[in-house]
Amino acid sequence: MKKLYIIFVILLAVVTLQAQDLPHRMTDQERSLLPQYNAERNDQSSNPLFTTPPASPVRTIGEWEELQGLQITWTSYQSMLKEIVRHAKQETRVYIVTSNPATVINYLNQPPAVDTQNVQFVIAPFNSVWCRDYGLWSAYTNDVDTLVTIDWIYKSPRPLDNVIPSVFANLLNTPFYETTVSPWDLVHTGGNFMTDGFGTGFSSNLILTDNSPSGGFNVTHTAAEIDTIMNRFMGINRYIKMTVLPYDGIHHIDMHMKLLDEETLLVGQYPQGVADGPQIEANLQYILNNFNSVYGTPYKVIRIPMPADGGLYPNNGGRYFTYTNSSFINKTIIVPTYNIPSDTTALRIYRDALPGYKVVGINSISSIGASGALHCITKEIGTDDPLLISHQPLPDTYDDVNPYTVQALMKHRSGIQTATLYYRTDTLQPYTPVPMMQGFNPDYWLADIPAQPVGTRIYYYVQGNAFSGKSQVRPMPAPAGYWYFDVLCTTGISMIENFDFKIETPFPNPSKGITCIPVTSAFEMHAAAQLTDITGRVVAEFYNGKLKAGENKLFINTATAAAGMYFIRIYTDEKTVSVPLMVR
Repeated sequence: MKKLYIIFVILLAVVTLQAQDLPHRMTDQERSLLPQYNAERNDQSSNPLFTTPPASPVRTIGEWEELQGLQITWTSYQSMLKEIVRHAKQETRVYIVTSNPATVINYLNQPPAVDTQNVQFVIAPFNSVWCRDYGLWSAYTNDVDTLVTIDWIYKSPRPLDNVIPSVFANLLNTPFYETTVSPWDLVHTGGNFMTDGFGTGFSSNLILTDNSPSGGFNVTHTAAEIDTIMNRFMGINRYIKMTVLPYDGIHHIDMHMKLLDEETLLVGQYPQGVADGPQIEANLQYILNNFNSVYGTPYKVIRIPMPADGGLYPNNGGRYFTYTNSSFINKTIIVPTYNIPSDTTALRIYRDALPGYKVVGINSISSIGASGALHCITKEIGTDDPLLISHQPLPDTYDDVNPYTVQALMKHRSGIQTATLYYRTDTLQPYTPVPMMQGFNPDYWLADIPAQPVGTRIYYYVQGNAFSGKSQVRPMPAPAGYWYFDVLCTTGISMIENFDFKIETPFPNPSKGITCIPVTSAFEMHAAAQLTDITGRVVAEFYNGKLKAGENKLFINTATAAAGMYFIRIYTDEKTVSVPLMVR
């Protein structure tokens, strides 16, 4: 068996140089290799790694946390890789996986040159450039203690890529945990996962397919079993899964969504009714109506265009242009661009959302045809000495009398010795420091900003200092970066229009999965919602409860419904309203 595996690996290694441009998804030729890949993957006779969960609770990092390194694999799209190195090495060490450092150095030296200061070459065999999908995951035991490396089964028969995380675990000297052995075996891809750093994870339902018989990897798990594995290995205690998009062939959420912090979702937006726009919006409304952020408040949403490719969108032959496929690298964020007018808009949206960050556009036209951009070809490596700070920015206020209390979670393995709040009301003036005090919970530190007059904008950031001497600020680019809020003038109260209730157009329509039905009600009332066929027969009742005054969003999952015409019927004591819904 081992001899067969060696032959298999050697053959793939030989063709690596000829297969530098392996696509993001599995090829037909690779699919034919799955049986051998599965057989050798299941042979653990010489595997010395941890294949059971860590004994201590773990916390997987959010992408905006401090990094000690960024991984890329030097193969396809070298013009993009060069620009990533140019900007990333100013923020952290860049680890370049390559079989020949001399060729990389030669390419970097071509004008405009990039030197190799803060660059480390990792000589290892590989299959493809898509390290987001096969790269390591950084997590910490007990939130901020020991850095550990987590690895899943890579969902392509690319055995050289699949072992790259173990190479980095050895290089970084971290404990290494793999989800490779039943009952903990899990197939997953990095582009289809994001986390808030506090136990909430997001994926498309591709995770369910990959771990079902149709996935082809001899791994079968229920959704509940997947949740348990992600909890034990990565600390994910709330795993939000969404319907896959009809025109995104790889079904990775990083192609249309990104977490900018613990409570902010950057979401791609198509023109109304175009391509994946309706399903993206339905998925988003499902999140907003069923889940709050780690702070217990609704998620904030920032929209960013999903631009056309020469007038074409993915539903009529256009490439999957996206701006959400970006990467945080400490105080810099790199954003894909395509030499089109909306690039300027996208970069402005990032700069407005992330004050103080260096926002860099990198031309990604060469890779986007393979359904991937910058996030897909980079992988972050968490610091080995984290000082965790989390703070929910203060909202705008009408209060010009009482002070504004700033509370921040701060943790370090040596403990937090001191913390400071800095604020100002004029960007041309220096910040005023205010010592923070420990709250009743010693992990939380508090300080007050004095009340300010109406019309004032207040800018602020926080700093924590550990007993070890480690210091950290949040936002990370502070003092150039900051949070801000405004003291507003009171306004009148608007009245709701005098009508009973109405159903807006469901989306997506046609539907196949999570579908949103917007309902507007003039006042609080009891209502029931049904899915009926064209004869009026009730197929399912999916809601029975109160509608609040104003906007409501109801949801139905049509994944198991037969294709055809249906109606959404909502009735109250006073009236019944129906709208058509096509299921594909």
